[in-house]
Amino acid sequence: MAISTASTPTAARPKTADDDGQGGGRPRSYPVLSRREIEALIAEGRTVFIVDQHVVRADAWLKYHPGGEKAIGHMVGRDATDEVNVLHSPEARRLMLKYRIGRIEGPWKNFLPPVQGGRFRPRVVDKEEEEEEEEEEEQHGPEVGGGDGTASSSGPTSRSPSPTFDAGHADSTLRNRRANIARSASATSLSSADDSAAAAQPLDGMAHLDTLTRKEIRLDLAKYPPLDAATQSAIVAKYRLLGERIQAAGLYETRYSSYAIEGARYTVLAALAAFFLSRHWYTASAACLGMLWHQLVFTVHDAGHMGITHDFQTDTVIGILLADFIGGLSIGWWKRNHNVHHIVTNSPEHDPDIEHLPFFAVSHRFLGSLRSTYYERVLHYDAAARVFVALQHHLYYVILLFGRFNLYRLSWIHLLAGEGPRHGRAAWHRWLELAGHVFFWAWFGYGVLYRRVDGNGWRVLYVLVSHLVTMPVHVQITLSHFAMSTADLGVDESFPQKMLRTTMDVDCPPWLDFFHGGLQFQAVHHLFPRIPRHNLRRAQKLVQEFCDDVGIPYALYGFVDGNKEVIGRLAEVSRQAAILAKCQSVMEKGGGHHH
Repeated sequence: MAISTASTPTAARPKTADDDGQGGGRPRSYPVLSRREIEALIAEGRTVFIVDQHVVRADAWLKYHPGGEKAIGHMVGRDATDEVNVLHSPEARRLMLKYRIGRIEGPWKNFLPPVQGGRFRPRVVDKEEEEEEEEEEEQHGPEVGGGDGTASSSGPTSRSPSPTFDAGHADSTLRNRRANIARSASATSLSSADDSAAAAQPLDGMAHLDTLTRKEIRLDLAKYPPLDAATQSAIVAKYRLLGERIQAAGLYETRYSSYAIEGARYTVLAALAAFFLSRHWYTASAACLGMLWHQLVFTVHDAGHMGITHDFQTDTVIGILLADFIGGLSIGWWKRNHNVHHIVTNSPEHDPDIEHLPFFAVSHRFLGSLRSTYYERVLHYDAAARVFVALQHHLYYVILLFGRFNLYRLSWIHLLAGEGPRHGRAAWHRWLELAGHVFFWAWFGYGVLYRRVDGNGWRVLYVLVSHLVTMPVHVQITLSHFAMSTADLGVDESFPQKMLRTTMDVDCPPWLDFFHGGLQFQAVHHLFPRIPRHNLRRAQKLVQEFCDDVGIPYALYGFVDGNKEVIGRLAEVSRQAAILAKCQSVMEKGGGHHH
């Protein structure tokens, strides 16, 4: 859940014995909690999730969590073992042991978290009602989540039907056919079936979007392994074995010589920027400064994942010095945003990394003005969005040229609003970041632009060149996800399958690794976020073997082909926006009303 925690990296999972993690003394025993008891705790507003067969109640340390509360919210009611183990250090996981309140027996069926719309029954106080529930469980089995992501087999106690997944689950025969049909054939037949269904429906914009949602879900269900418990459990077991292989291969160990080379590159770029500035070669100076900022992003990304020294405080300070003091951006904002991204990757309602209205819509679902749980507001598909989305495949690179200015805005909102942790070991980071931003605008705004650059025209040019040169990093970040699936396959999908379904890698020769900075291995990175980027190429081979073994498609595109995929996705959503507008126009002319 959080990326920012402490100390040495390891893929090894902590022991699951009933101890309190404090060393010495008698092992602590935990009561077995039933699914119904856990549901009641969540209904009472408790932040409860499962880690290594134990029930963890996180309420007491929510406000201390370095990565913010939002990431934890998406794990409530779920088995968070894999997310916790790959995103946290062993020390942080040991600290988490003290918050265990019970244990479960057997496999756990995930609830849909409250932040995602899950509904939970409160504790039973009436004896007659309790007997009715027991009788119902005897008849229908324990209340477990189905493939549609519901919390319970009894409708009233689960969430309301979701057009995201439930609509796509209407054809219950699809999954039964899944093992017996070829993937390419299934995609074709499903597309045809959906087209026929769309043609049979009345001309309604929202119905059209729902049809697209069902189609996207069905295509993913046909392309990826089925969501039954046996298949997903096997994938998880092999994924954990993969983690052990990566640990044994030493891929969590940092090669500091690689960072020495990075440091030399940064020094050369900074020196060139200063030299050209002293000669009044403003364009050249600004270009070198922009290239420096572009390269620094990669090391800041490593620091945010504790991939350099593997110590929480040390890596955070490194990140602040580079991001805030030199780059003018907040690593605290990035962590809060990025933590959520790593858990709910490519979810239109939840992942802030794909929520870019009015400028971009990477899914047709944004055309329905959905509500973002991250920003806690509706992302309106308004007049401005209609203009930009209609042209987004043409404006993609143009808009990304100005991406850095938006990061300034988000950074200042985060710091001034105090959105980061205000308590615990990360509380002081906000003040260091604020000092870093003052320092940045002192050296860049006053020292460079005002004192060293002559004339307002040259100053504007210097700002534009230095900021526009950083555009490739925005392409590199969006490239890994914009063209990948945004479908919600429900709570039964395993963590590794979801990460591989929503993330692509970019193929490039080793000599270009410095340019991509590790972002070309995003699929590998999402599976194992704490691996230092200099080891990701070696880890990629092991991940490819894992994908071949479990039957999960591994998305690997060349840089050019990957860009074509992204532009193609943007063009497709733009086309669907035009169809939606036409549907709404016809309905208005026909006297219909918009649902």
